[in-house]
Amino acid sequence: MWYYEKKLQYPVKVSECNPRLAKYLVEQYGGADGELAAALRYMNQRYTIPDKVIGLLTDIATEEFSHLEMIATMIYKLTKDATPEQLKEAGLGDHYVAHDSALFYNNASGVPFTAAYIQAKGDPIADLYEDIAAEEKARATYQWIIDMSDDVDLNDSLKFLREREIVHSLRFREAVEMLKDDRDTKKVF
Repeated sequence: MWYYEKKLQYPVKVSECNPRLAKYLVEQYGGADGELAAALRYMNQRYTIPDKVIGLLTDIATEEFSHLEMIATMIYKLTKDATPEQLKEAGLGDHYVAHDSALFYNNASGVPFTAAYIQAKGDPIADLYEDIAAEEKARATYQWIIDMSDDVDLNDSLKFLREREIVHSLRFREAVEMLKDDRDTKKVF
């Protein structure tokens, strides 16, 4: 059960209209290593993970949904005052024609989100290693978006998200070690 607090996890400020930067951020909205894929992956995996780490997957999945909300807010703020010509120049003309200003789950290249992005093996350690890799890929993507941005206000929020990916990766690494310790413990019946 969730309780929704009607505010973003971290404030999102944008200095100016910038559709090109919004196009890059779409990768974290509907891309393979984005926030939606992560949230759905962790929520799905929690059903076949040992009880010790179900809460961890649920907590991080929930936080990923809040990150998705932040990314949506960033994209909205970066494009809300853009003209169709500005959207076209930024490479978002096809998106505008299909969706106007509505957000749509696709990656920065315009490829629609697919369930193929969501990995679940059913082996807890394999799934957690997949989760670590997902967090590290998201961290790298946030860094590359920061590198492409000169919006100091937006970069503050992006740095927050990048740091949360690091924390999630560390938590998943701790879970792997915990499960390895359990696996390696001699069982006596």
